[in-house]
Amino acid sequence: MDSRPFRSVLYIPASKPRALDKARGLACDAIIFDLEDAVAIDEKANARALLAQTLAEADFGPRAKLCRINGFDTDWALDDLNVLAPARPEAILLPKVNSADDIQRLADILERNPDTADTRIWAMMETPLGILNAASIAAAPRMAGFVMGTNDLAKELNCRHCADRLPMQYALQTCLMAARAAGIIAVDGVYNAFKDDDGLRAECEQGRDLGFDGKTLIHPAQLDVTNAAFAPDDAAIDLARRQIAAFDEATAKGLGVAVVDGKIVENLHIVTARQTLARAEAIVKLKEAL
Repeated sequence: MDSRPFRSVLYIPASKPRALDKARGLACDAIIFDLEDAVAIDEKANARALLAQTLAEADFGPRAKLCRINGFDTDWALDDLNVLAPARPEAILLPKVNSADDIQRLADILERNPDTADTRIWAMMETPLGILNAASIAAAPRMAGFVMGTNDLAKELNCRHCADRLPMQYALQTCLMAARAAGIIAVDGVYNAFKDDDGLRAECEQGRDLGFDGKTLIHPAQLDVTNAAFAPDDAAIDLARRQIAAFDEATAKGLGVAVVDGKIVENLHIVTARQTLARAEAIVKLKEAL
C-alpha cells in the first residue's frame, strides 16, 4: 500500500489553467486531474492537451497525482491515454469500473507503452456491478486504489441522500473490505455541500470510523476540515505512544499483554499504534515538503 497520506483528494478540472496552477499551492494530499465529469464535451481535446503539458512541466510536489480519464464507453478514453502517456502519469483513475476485465484492458494499454510502464491504476467504484465485483477489481493488475463515486452510485441505486448514508453502507463497506484484502488505498466519496463544514465534518468522521484513508473533495474550502478529520489527533498519538511503551515494558518482563487506561493491550493493538504514529509522521513530512 502507498505510504503517503490520502486524507484529502481534491478534484481539479483539467480544462482550467488557473485551477491547475492553484492546485500546486493547496494543502491537499492528492489531486485528481479530471478529464471526465468536470470537462464539457467540446473541451475534451483541449483539456487533455493542457493536462499533458501541465504534468510534464509543473511541480506538484510529493502529492499523489491521479488522472481521471473518460470511460471506455466513450469516444475519448483512448485519446486521453495517448495524449497523457508522454507525461508519464503517476496513475490513471478509470471511471465506472464494472469488473476486473475493465482494469485488465487498461493495464494492457499501459503495458504496451514504455511511457506508462510504471503508471498505476485506480478505480472509480460507482456502479452496482462494480460494487458486487469489488474483490476481483481490487486484486486486478496495477491496482493502487479505490475512489468511491457516491453520487453516481446513488443515481444508479435510486436511493435518497441521507445524513447517515445508510443506503450507502453496503457499498462503502464492501469496497473498503476488498481494498484492505488487496492492500490498496480506499478513498471515500464527495460531500456536495461545500459550504457546510458541520455536515462535511460528520461525514468525514463517519468515513474515518469505517476505515477509509481519506475523502474526495470538490472544493478547496473543504481541505481543512477533511485533513483534520483523517489525521491522528494529539490524544490518539499520545495513546499510541503509551501503548507501545507499556507493551515493551510488559514484554521485557516476559508478559504477553499490558494494561493502559484500564484496557488490555495486545500485540494487535501495537500494530495499530505503530500505524498511527507512522501516519502522523507521514503527514508531518508531507507538510514540510509542500
